[in-house]
Formats: sequence, C-alpha cells, structure tokens
Amino acid sequence: MGSLTIHELPEGERPREKLARHGAASLSDAELIAILLRVGVKGTNAIELARQLLRDHGSLAGLARCSVRELSKMKGVGLAKAVQLAAAFGLGHRLAQETISAQKMDRPELIYELLGAEMRALDRESLRAVLLDTKHRLLRVEQISLGTLNESIAHPREVFRPVLLHAAYAFVLVHNHPSGDPTPSEADRRLTRRLVEAAQLLQVRLLDHIIVGAPADGRLPYFSFAEAGMMQ
Repeated sequence: MGSLTIHELPEGERPREKLARHGAASLSDAELIAILLRVGVKGTNAIELARQLLRDHGSLAGLARCSVRELSKMKGVGLAKAVQLAAAFGLGHRLAQETISAQKMDRPELIYELLGAEMRALDRESLRAVLLDTKHRLLRVEQISLGTLNESIAHPREVFRPVLLHAAYAFVLVHNHPSGDPTPSEADRRLTRRLVEAAQLLQVRLLDHIIVGAPADGRLPYFSFAEAGMMQ
C-alpha cells in the first residue's frame, strides 16, 4: 500500500499550510522541497520523494550542487521540477551572497561563503577575481577564465585586467578544484608567486588566493594561501 498523498494528510501536516501559518522555519528541508515538487510519484508522496533525494545526496548542500540536467534525471523530478529546484537554490545562494558581501571581505571563510556553494558545483575549473574597495568591501566578482587552469589561460595580464579596469584597491583570487581536493598544485603555487610579484609592481593588493574544494575527509573545504603564509 502506498503512502498518503499530500492532500490526504491532516491539514496541519501539509507543507504549504504549515508554511502559511507558521513560516518556513517550521518546516523541515524535505517539507520545503516538497512544496517545490508539488507531487510525488506512484506510491510515494512529495515529502517522501524529497527525503529520498536528500538521502541520495547526503544533505541539502549535496542536492543543491546538482545541475538541472542531473536533477531532471532523478526519479519523480523531471525538467520542470528540476528548473524550479535550481531556481530556489540559486535564490538562496544570491541571498547569502548579498548578506555576506556587506561585510569586510578580508577573511578566507567569508570569500568561501560568498562563492563556495556555486564553485563547488562546477565540473570545470573557474578562475575568478573578487574585487574590493579601500575598506575591503565587495565591488564585484569577475570571472577570468573557465576551463582547465594552467599558466597559458591564467597569465597575470588576464588576472589584473579586471582589477585595473574597475579600479579595485585590492582583490582575492579564487578558483575551484572539481576533484574536491583543495590542495594547491605546483601550477597553483607558481601562478600565485607570479601574481604576488606583479601586484607589488602594479601597487595593487593581492590579499589571498583561495582554492575551493569539497574534501570528504573532514578538512576545510578551501585552501588559503594567506593562511598558509604563502603570499610573501
């Protein structure tokens, strides 16, 4: 025998009614996702389907890292629901970024909060510059390259172009490792040394180079060259 549908549940247990009466904080992650899914599949209501999605991906963060294509292939989701889920996750990321960006962006954990969720989800390496004003407040984030990070596409002139174009006082370089391991490669180390030297010549402050990852062994999900004392 299948589970009760959402409409068959007592009114006080229906996610939409609970949210309307008590606010989003009163709902579990699965119940919030169920509102977006609207319906489940035969024998499984939307709440149970949402729980299954969360179990399959380990957490809400794991589910949020899925692309629209990946979401659409999940049983009971499909393209329309996948787009709705991706839009909801995207809005959540943007709200978090808006809140974080009002702070002084001089700590690696804040840079990670700003870009980590988005960059962890990428299947290719993205190199970005977080441009800051004289008070280290966010001006904008500029993507420098998308693809395999190497010296040919990460030449210092490409890195400093947006910094100079937007008259940034300081900046933080960020890129991701799709493998999940944020440990810097030798190419990452060489690039950082070259950029530190170039920044000194151009009289621009390069505060840090942060590598975003998603290690499964309990380590920090990012590597900070500044925290490691490697920005000299």
